[in-house]
Amino acid sequence: MTAASETLPGPSRPARSDRWFITALGIGQICSWGTLYYSFPQLAQAMERDLGWSKPELYGAATLGLALSGLAAYPVGAAIDRGHGRAVMGAASILAGLLMLAWSQVESLALFYVLFAGIGCLQAATLYEPAFAVVARRVGPDQARRGITALTLWGGFASTVFIPLIQILIDQVGWRGALVGLGLVNIILCGGLYYGAIRPSQDAIPRPSPRTDASPAGDRGALHQALRTPVFWALALAFTAYTASYSAFTFHFYPLLIERGLDATATVAVLSCIGPAQVAGRVLIWLFAPHASIRRIGSLVVVSFPIAIIAILLLPPDFAGMAAVAVIYGAGNGIMTIVRGMAVLDMLSRRAYGAINGALSGPSLIARAAAPAGAAALWAATQNYDGVLLAIFAGAVITAIGFWVAAALSMTRPVSLE
Repeated sequence: MTAASETLPGPSRPARSDRWFITALGIGQICSWGTLYYSFPQLAQAMERDLGWSKPELYGAATLGLALSGLAAYPVGAAIDRGHGRAVMGAASILAGLLMLAWSQVESLALFYVLFAGIGCLQAATLYEPAFAVVARRVGPDQARRGITALTLWGGFASTVFIPLIQILIDQVGWRGALVGLGLVNIILCGGLYYGAIRPSQDAIPRPSPRTDASPAGDRGALHQALRTPVFWALALAFTAYTASYSAFTFHFYPLLIERGLDATATVAVLSCIGPAQVAGRVLIWLFAPHASIRRIGSLVVVSFPIAIIAILLLPPDFAGMAAVAVIYGAGNGIMTIVRGMAVLDMLSRRAYGAINGALSGPSLIARAAAPAGAAALWAATQNYDGVLLAIFAGAVITAIGFWVAAALSMTRPVSLE
């Protein structure tokens, strides 16, 4: 082991360095989420009009890509545990940008599926989960909550910034031109920020102590121990149901609002409320519950998702009513992102965060993959979004039950420190 790899920087590092680190990662997350995730519904709507491909055909590509993202989650997390965060996130952003440039020229449905399969794999290396793992390595488990919360405050602006921007680009230069711009954002901005902010010498594996084993074998042991606990599987159920509901809602909220009678301008305005609401929810946690347990925060926030779906069904389909839904949904999702980021450290283990979180995220990411296409197929069968909303509501209820079970079980089980 080299001298560099024997040092675990973190709480002792100067505050200015940590602020730059979080700021750079945060801006990168705004751009990664905005280009690679939130862009799809608007681009798909434009492609459907231009190319004549059906909604199930388009969303099938999203399903394939997101499924592969789920399969890639564990190896990505394990690589970051070994100190390869810069290579993983920087290279993945550049490759994602190149694939988006290729997407801008697509004419074949088969090629579109191939390209989006690659983009899906790269999402596992560029969105919140790898960024959380990088933060946990840099600042250590004791300070990770503050860093992860700060990172999510930045990421919460992704939809607010990019949904209107993408609509402007589509209106001005078409979906192909929009993809060129989004690809360049990944190559230049995301790739540069991740490469500059993540320093292998500062994110190295700590020196083993008599009570800990920092080797890959030790990390595998921590993962196997987590897999044997009911808390892990209850969390996996909760997060899988949550991610499926969130994915279906996110990918279909835009066409749902169009179907309900809102024009494109009002729809974009509604969707733009989600980002500020996410940030507001996270700020409330930052200010008023900085030391509250994750199990308590999560047990409360999971109630917001069924409420949001009920509100869609009961409130009038106008801007005010749907903006209220966006605020409820956004605030809940904003807080839930913190819960997902901290659940491993607070309810399972302080070791091998990237590997355990990757394993926990794998089923969630596969569910995130299946949900958009499943919702599209359900819409195609009924020609309206009523059935889709009922399915999302069922997922939200399962999320609440699963997390409540995990919270109850974790109260009787100490977090593994070794």
